[in-house]
Amino acid sequence: MSHPHTHLRPGTPPPPAGAADWRAWSQAWTQHVPLLTGRTDLTVLVAPGAAGDAPECFYPALNRIEVDATYIADSPDVTDPAKARHKRLVPTGYGLLVHGAAHAAHSRWTTPPGTPPILATVADLLEESRAEGRQRARRRGDRRWLRHVVTTLLHPDDAAVDDAWHAGQLAALLLARVDARIVTSKDVRPIRAAVTGVLGRKRLRQLRDIWREAHTCDDTDADTMICLARRWCQVLDIDPDQQYDTPVPDAGLFPGRLAAALVDYLAVAAGVTPAEYATALLAHRHSPPTEWDRTDPTEQEHRAARDLANRLRQTRTRHPEPGRRPSPIPPGRLRTRHAITADAQTAAGQMPTAAPWQQRTQLPPEKPRLHLAVLVDLSGSMARYTQAMSSAAWIFANAARRAQATTTTIGFGDRTTVLVPPRTYPRQVLHMRTELATATFPEAVKVADQLLDLRHGRALRMLAVVSDGYLDDIPTGQQLVTTLHRAGCAVLWLHPADPDQIWGHTFTHATTLTVTDPTEAIAAIADAAVTALTQA
Repeated sequence: MSHPHTHLRPGTPPPPAGAADWRAWSQAWTQHVPLLTGRTDLTVLVAPGAAGDAPECFYPALNRIEVDATYIADSPDVTDPAKARHKRLVPTGYGLLVHGAAHAAHSRWTTPPGTPPILATVADLLEESRAEGRQRARRRGDRRWLRHVVTTLLHPDDAAVDDAWHAGQLAALLLARVDARIVTSKDVRPIRAAVTGVLGRKRLRQLRDIWREAHTCDDTDADTMICLARRWCQVLDIDPDQQYDTPVPDAGLFPGRLAAALVDYLAVAAGVTPAEYATALLAHRHSPPTEWDRTDPTEQEHRAARDLANRLRQTRTRHPEPGRRPSPIPPGRLRTRHAITADAQTAAGQMPTAAPWQQRTQLPPEKPRLHLAVLVDLSGSMARYTQAMSSAAWIFANAARRAQATTTTIGFGDRTTVLVPPRTYPRQVLHMRTELATATFPEAVKVADQLLDLRHGRALRMLAVVSDGYLDDIPTGQQLVTTLHRAGCAVLWLHPADPDQIWGHTFTHATTLTVTDPTEAIAAIADAAVTALTQA
């Protein structure tokens, strides 16, 4: 997701492909945009991939609004853009047009030359709600469409870590829109709580005073907008004269309460649960490439899955302990409420399901659920391990189904790929392929934490990494590994023994084992899981 300031751009963009198919939309919206803006010198371009890496943008030098057609529909024949009713069929796409019209009508100031980039960024953040608020005040009905587009202009990456900068950014993008009367306080209640938790009430009040003052600025008052941006930085303890560039999130930190609150907000806006939204986002970002091969599991793989499941089950039930369990028949202690429920079910002609008696018995001890994440290095030096670990991914997933465990296998290389998501039991083996680099190891660790909650919870948590240690960003990886270790997640590093290569980096706060072949790596992970569950 691009940063919000990219919705207002200088320069001349390259012509997007596919514009001819959407020419009717461009013409219809060009004729319609004077009604939204009061300007007759604007054009609108609708095409797949228009607006660069943003859903929409306005080019002041060209007097042109561009809208990415992928946010409208898959094909231009979804409706007739010349008819007024079309906006109800494509509310998000039309909302993007209204957002661009708000900038075209009210973002009439330009950043003064020599302004530090961080001040320009903050001013552009403040301009988002200011322009939309002015548009709503001039055309009240446009609020409906602007509400549709707020979620399109946001992304969980806007709250990558819990620091003052990202909390302020989230406040400017969402909380400021409450005062602009685009969204309601009820809409952003979880966002406000998360931002307050990071910034504190005093600093949030100071930021609110700034964005409310920005809402009163004239459309051409660049000096005031930059002064307000400087005040914003001072509230966040940032000196724009010392830190020219926009802060970037620390890659060694996991997402926190800001990201969770933003996901909740986006999920509610999309009409799904946070878990469903996170699953869809994960599938969009980290699905396996279509060119990876799939094969049916062999009998040996079936046997390995059964054996591992049996080992895990036996570990959970090895030492029975005294306990109590419900029973539909005596002897035992009568539970009155359940007895009444059973009588009511019988009177209604139903099969009684209530168990009114409680008996003493020997029960297996309560064991925590095993959460196991396996990360596989897909660089070229690990080529002889990829096929075996592809098989292991199928084995672990299908063994987990029978043994009350949750596993996931993730490949990291040029990109992060979730080979087997949690609580899925693939029928076929998906074969990974090696790539050129290992740039995404930190991202893979964060994805594993997102999927299995490795830093929290009562589960028995384990991260197993199969890698030779030749990674691109070792300090960041070490920081993440240390965080998991301190949170109680065991980290197992399986390092291939190769006499032709010098050992790569060895991470602290991780148990490092040397393996001579891929089969040994699979066995080591299984043994570690069984041992950890036995000692739990």
